[in-house]
Amino acid sequence: MTVSAMDIPPTARVTRRSGFTITADGSYAACLAEVAAPGEDGDADGGWFAERWTLSGPEPYAVPLPAERPEDPAAQVVPLPDGRVLISRRAGEAHELALLYPTGPDTGELPLGTLTGTAVKLLPPSPQPGTAFALVYEDGSTAVVQVHGVPDGVPRPVVTVPGRCTGGVWLDRTGALLALDRELDGRTKAVAVDLRTGETSPLLQITEDSDDRLLLAEPDSGLLLLRSDATGEARLGWGVLGSRRPVRFPDALRVDGALLTPVAAQPGQILMPEASVVALRAEVPGGAESLALWRPGERRLYWRASPHGWLGATGLWLPGGELRLPYAAPEWPCGLAAYDPPPVLPEQGDEDQARWATPRRVGAAARPAARRRWSVLPLQQAPLAAAKAG
Repeated sequence: MTVSAMDIPPTARVTRRSGFTITADGSYAACLAEVAAPGEDGDADGGWFAERWTLSGPEPYAVPLPAERPEDPAAQVVPLPDGRVLISRRAGEAHELALLYPTGPDTGELPLGTLTGTAVKLLPPSPQPGTAFALVYEDGSTAVVQVHGVPDGVPRPVVTVPGRCTGGVWLDRTGALLALDRELDGRTKAVAVDLRTGETSPLLQITEDSDDRLLLAEPDSGLLLLRSDATGEARLGWGVLGSRRPVRFPDALRVDGALLTPVAAQPGQILMPEASVVALRAEVPGGAESLALWRPGERRLYWRASPHGWLGATGLWLPGGELRLPYAAPEWPCGLAAYDPPPVLPEQGDEDQARWATPRRVGAAARPAARRRWSVLPLQQAPLAAAKAG
C-alpha cells in the first residue's frame, strides 16, 4: 500500500542520523533521520523518518521515506539489496514490520507481520539477497526469526538458542553461519549458529570466566575481531575462524584514553588474515574521533583523519580496492570518503604516511569477493607472551 507521507518542507534540514547500516553488497544503506523545519524562533522539530542511501552510482544520494506519522527514534531500519528498507516499529507489546520504498512523492509500505517478545532486534543485513532476520528474546531463550523472504510471508522462527543473545555477525557470504553473543549463567560468550541445520556451537571460549564478544568477521581470510576481558580488562583481540590458532591481544590495539571499534576489514585476502587491513574508529572523551588502520601481521596503527560528519562506526571495504566511510556534513550532505590501504613497507616515516593519508570523495560500490565456507572451532586464549607478540 501507499501512505501519505509526513510533510517535509523544502527548507527543512536533517539535524542528525542514527542506525546507519549498509547492505552486504554495498549497494544501499538506510538510517533514521531527524528533520528540523525553520520556524519563527529558529529550527523546530519536524520528527524522524527512514532514509535510504544509494551507494552504487557515480555519486551517493539519499531518498527520504517518510511515513504518515513521524517515526519513533527507537525504530530499527535495515536496507535490502533491492532498494527497499525493512523497518521495525514498537506498537505496545509488539513490533510491527514493514518494507518501505519510494513511490513518487509518497512512501510505499508493505506490512510483513508482527513480532512479540521481551526484546526484538533486527539483525545486520544478510549476505543472502532477499532475506532478513531478527532476534526475539523471551522466557530465557532467543529465537532467530526470518522476517523477509519467507514463502508465505509470515515471520518464521529458524532456530532457538538458550540464553539472551545480542550482537549478530555473519561468518560467511551465503548467510548460513551467524555469530551471536550469548549471555548464559552470568557470562557472555560468542556462539556460532548454523541456520541450515539449526545447530549452535561455541565460537569464543577464551577463558572459563571471561566475557567474549565478537565484533567483526571477514569471510575471505577468516579474520575475527573480538572484545574480551580474559586478560583482566576489556581488550580487543583477533583470531581466525576455523583455525586452532589462539586468540591474540596485540598492544597496538590498546590506546590509552581512546575506544577502538572495528568498522570493516579488507576482503579478498584468501587464507591470509595477517594481511587483511582492519579499519577502526577511535573515539576519545568529548566526541573527537579518528580512523585507524591496522594489519594483524604488523605492530602499529596507521592514523588517518576521519571525514567530518562520519555516520558512526560504519563503512564498507570493496574487494581489491578502497575503504569507504559514509558521512553527512553541511557542505556535503550525502558522501563517501575513500581511503587506500597502507602500503606494505617495513618502516614508514611521516612523509611516507602522508602520501596515503588523504581521503577522496567517491560514490561507486562493487560486489563482494567470491564466497568461501568455513567450519567452526572454539577459539582459546594464546599464552601471554604470544598475545603480546601478535
